Amino acid sequence: MKSTPPLPAPHAAWALFLDVDGTLVGFSEDPDTVHVPAGLRRTLTALHEALGGALALVSGRRLYDLDRLFGSPLVAAAGLHGLQRRRDDGSEEDTQPEPHVVDALHDEVAALARRLPGMRVEDKGTCMALHYREAPAREQAVIAGARRIVRKLPGYEIQPGNHIIEIKPAGVNKGHAVQAFLDEPPFSGRRPVYLGDDLTDEHAFAVVNAHGGISIRVGQREPSEARYTLRDPTAVEAWLEGVLMHL
Repeated sequence: MKSTPPLPAPHAAWALFLDVDGTLVGFSEDPDTVHVPAGLRRTLTALHEALGGALALVSGRRLYDLDRLFGSPLVAAAGLHGLQRRRDDGSEEDTQPEPHVVDALHDEVAALARRLPGMRVEDKGTCMALHYREAPAREQAVIAGARRIVRKLPGYEIQPGNHIIEIKPAGVNKGHAVQAFLDEPPFSGRRPVYLGDDLTDEHAFAVVNAHGGISIRVGQREPSEARYTLRDPTAVEAWLEGVLMHL
């Protein structure tokens, strides 16, 4: 059984990486309706300052959506599971497949949605997310449909999640994003700490463990590479407040 994660010593050199949906905030049937409480934003802003900027959001959402939810000064962030990445200095990198492949993806997903009423499609540009939280009986049909789409699109893969299947460019994941941050200031030389709840976070847990860091699963999903656990986003917020106090 996993234990509650430790709190830092004063002035500890941590690098903090935070998933968003299911970790910092609860899930919503419509991802656009998610709200970040003002108190949580204040805590993250203070942690960002206390850690010398070594705090990054690592999410399946686009950078645009993260900025809309959290605002400044949370500069460093990875979006679309690492396809988008913004460094602490504000510079960005964005992996873009060929436009005709992206167009084909959108066409295929639109056709699948017409066949599967109740599935919600989230358009992320180069990625498409297929939500079936409102129609859980559709799970196997959604998975099978996503697999058929990927077979037609070279360079794409599926990424399962919590009542969601994402179709995204292959070869990039949250673990790669965390490693890229750890190779750069202000994250380099610090002990990585990662909080996440879903299958998409397992790559990041593995990277953090390899660096002797602290990997924290939110919720009860098993199996997991994470070595510690927190119950839910409310427990995450309380733990982050404790981290801030100790730093």
